[in-house]
Amino acid sequence: MSAVFAAVRAEEQNFPLFVHVLGATILVGGLLTAATILALARGDARSLRVGYWTLLAMSFPGWIIMRVGAQWIYSEQGWDDLPDDFEEPAWLGIGYFAADLGGLILLVSLIVGGIGVYRLRADKGSGLLRATMILSLILLAAYVVAAWAMSGKPN
Repeated sequence: MSAVFAAVRAEEQNFPLFVHVLGATILVGGLLTAATILALARGDARSLRVGYWTLLAMSFPGWIIMRVGAQWIYSEQGWDDLPDDFEEPAWLGIGYFAADLGGLILLVSLIVGGIGVYRLRADKGSGLLRATMILSLILLAAYVVAAWAMSGKPN
């Protein structure tokens, strides 16, 4: 006989969790779209610009929404009220690591890509935008791991 267990979350935690998941969805969708456009651009300046602006207009706001939602749900669930000697679960650490390091990598990617877009005026900069694409793909891999950790809750 198998037993079914369900986790019940307090009603007031639903909206912060929704904000977190919505931001993560926008972030990953923007990263995937931007990386795909940059990969398929094949040196076309217009496509390279569209790929970069997609990253800037979708992924960066998505990261902010995701991070605000993460901190909000963290607070709502009482993780910040625990004693300092309490060890947080591994899935929480993985999520924070991916979010914070990912934000830094996203910022570097946006700076490098912005320089690349500026240099496109002189028919240069496609290499910098290729680096932006590679960083976006690395971020996608990191966020897949974070999504696995958030949903699977390994410890």
